Amino acid sequence: MFWADKLATEIKNTRREPLQWVDDMKTPSGRIHVGSLVGVLLHDFIYKSLLYLGVKAKYTYVFNDFDPMDGLPSYLDQKEYEKHMGKPLFTIPSPDKKSKSLGHQYAYEFIEAMQKLGAKPEILWSHELYQSGKMNDAIKTALDKVDLIRLIYKEVGNYDKPKHWYPFQPVCPKCGKVGTTEVFDWDGKEVSFRCVPNLVKWAIGCGYEGKVSPFNGTGKLMWKVDWPAHWKTVGITVEGAGKDHSSAGGSRDMAVQILKDVYNYPNPYDIPYEWFLIKGKKMSSSKGVGTSASEFVKIFPPTIGRFLFARNRYNRQANFDPEGMTIPDLFDEYDRCAHVYWEQGNTDDFGRIYEVAQIDDKKDYQTPKFLPRFLDIAKAIQDPKVEFLADFFAKEKRAKLTKVELDILKERKQYAEMWLKNYAPEDFRLEVKKDTPISVISRLSNEQTAFLSLASGYVKELKVNPKSDTEIQNHLYQLGKSQNLKPKETFSAIYQSLLGKEYGPKAGALILSQDLDLVAEKFKNVKVNKEKAKTISDLALFRNTDLIQIDPSLQEKYPSISVGVAIIRDVKIVKTLPELTEFKKEFLASLSKITVESLKESPNLLSYRKLYRAMGVDWHSRRPSPEALLRRLAQGKELYSVNTLVDAYNLVVMKTHVSVGAFDLQNIQFPTLLKAASGGEKILLHGDEKETVLKNGEICYFDKKGPYNLDFNYRDAQRTLVKDDTRDIWINVDGVYEVAPQKVWEALQLSVEFITRFCGGKVDIIGVLK
Repeated sequence: MFWADKLATEIKNTRREPLQWVDDMKTPSGRIHVGSLVGVLLHDFIYKSLLYLGVKAKYTYVFNDFDPMDGLPSYLDQKEYEKHMGKPLFTIPSPDKKSKSLGHQYAYEFIEAMQKLGAKPEILWSHELYQSGKMNDAIKTALDKVDLIRLIYKEVGNYDKPKHWYPFQPVCPKCGKVGTTEVFDWDGKEVSFRCVPNLVKWAIGCGYEGKVSPFNGTGKLMWKVDWPAHWKTVGITVEGAGKDHSSAGGSRDMAVQILKDVYNYPNPYDIPYEWFLIKGKKMSSSKGVGTSASEFVKIFPPTIGRFLFARNRYNRQANFDPEGMTIPDLFDEYDRCAHVYWEQGNTDDFGRIYEVAQIDDKKDYQTPKFLPRFLDIAKAIQDPKVEFLADFFAKEKRAKLTKVELDILKERKQYAEMWLKNYAPEDFRLEVKKDTPISVISRLSNEQTAFLSLASGYVKELKVNPKSDTEIQNHLYQLGKSQNLKPKETFSAIYQSLLGKEYGPKAGALILSQDLDLVAEKFKNVKVNKEKAKTISDLALFRNTDLIQIDPSLQEKYPSISVGVAIIRDVKIVKTLPELTEFKKEFLASLSKITVESLKESPNLLSYRKLYRAMGVDWHSRRPSPEALLRRLAQGKELYSVNTLVDAYNLVVMKTHVSVGAFDLQNIQFPTLLKAASGGEKILLHGDEKETVLKNGEICYFDKKGPYNLDFNYRDAQRTLVKDDTRDIWINVDGVYEVAPQKVWEALQLSVEFITRFCGGKVDIIGVLK
């Protein structure tokens, strides 16, 4: 039996209320993350299963917007919102300047996401429950029975509350904060309270002291009492929560005891559910960690998103990673469940899961239909030979697609394009590269390079003398043969120069699908770029192993890895320099068109992301340094100014999208080594008080003393930090994948140019190690 039907059956058989009131709640303290969709959909599935079983039911969702702002999300203006810490969320201005409040803005973003997935509970606002007077009885009861509540806190939760403690917090009439107030007396009509400056770490009270009636929205109950008070006031009979709430002595145990002893109300049916993890990480709204629900629901059709939650049992932890083949596999699983439903109905669990994943009420899902496989669509839209998708899949179906099937194809094509762009494995993407990587070009033989020069002239002629894809294919084969190339070598040269891969679709069709001038130019430029690659190999190769080496095992695992190094002596570093400030202003203006979306197209940034994934580092929470700087720029945030040297090379990082780091030469104990950490090594990072323990596989720079740089210039050790009194510096520039040695060399040269321009100094050593 489908898990929600099983729970609904148990509720039907054990509860005696005339109406089963299903509820869930959330504090809208920031962008609400995908993990919160578990609660929304779990309760939605149970609510609809109750209706399916003929039980009278209702479903509401409470936004606790009376809660104080107790965390400052990283994406909010820190200066603007720091002053609002401790205030109720419904009173704080919205970031978009359009919504009623910060709480409303993030709540409505989440409402849109839940409705897209077919969940449409009635929305209740906590502040309205308080302001309307509906919570007055619950407030009075809690204040009158404070001794009993204090005893429950001690016996259930092991909290010692002082004699004059009360579970109510008024909104301070002077500063507007609710998170900094504490009540110390209750006379039956008014509470006496003070706004305490140091009550909490995340907000500062103003020191005001006074009396106020606790009713009609002048304040709120504390969370552990507020929760059962909501249940009593609204009439909730079914409400689950994350498993952390159901731990022994936790908030659920406290709520149940308060509900029984203080409010004389039966415990709502509990469903403790597991976490929904993104790449193994739990979500947090106020910290801005993870993927927001509004972003998450955009990566696949609503029915597939709903299916994802339906097929996963509530008491099993889900770990979702949109990258790789996860999304195509999810579509395949949905399609299999659809066929089970069409053949056996909803009597089988798989068929029932398909049924509850549906969103519209048109019942069209009941009709068997042809479902074009998602992965086949992703392949077909990259194949130049496929001109019309509908015809392609009509051949597979052996019949013309119906209107409904054409709509499904259109929708899946849209999401396949998104998957290819953002989540598909690199090997699966067949797209013509804007710039053919030097690392790829350097692998081509002289014969392949000569063949591409001939092919360039031939492709140009196609503009005036068009040929079919078959004719082009045959001619290219003959050209390769004239250069003593085997067929595989011939077409591999084409694929590598256009796609950056050794394979691809039929070369003739691929060429015809592109701008012929662009193809001809790319073929022609292979020879030029190969000479550039040779230049870096011949002129800038660094061989001084007394200074730096790359660990052989690391080089074997990542053959493309390279390091640019330089020593600059007698630099003069100061905090600011008018000339640099003016140059920086003009320089940043030239990058003003950068957007967060455009960064996703950067081959260099994608290379660092790929390396982080290979190291097992989540690049969402620990972004490579070039991407972190560029994202701040794209989001309109102020760039930190450190000193003239760091500010100078950071400009290079933003211009080239290549990672650069500088260190105090006097504090480096040579030789240095770039290697993967064994795990357990420690590094005291700049700005930290405690040492960070390295994980196995993290790529770090080491000297004789230990690691001095983490994750390819993500963060530096305190001991090698460049300071104002530093005179000699050691530079490392990081190359891997598309960040080929030529790019490392160019970024290194530009770094040296900018540093010596604004800090002076003399270049002692410069080169690239690979």
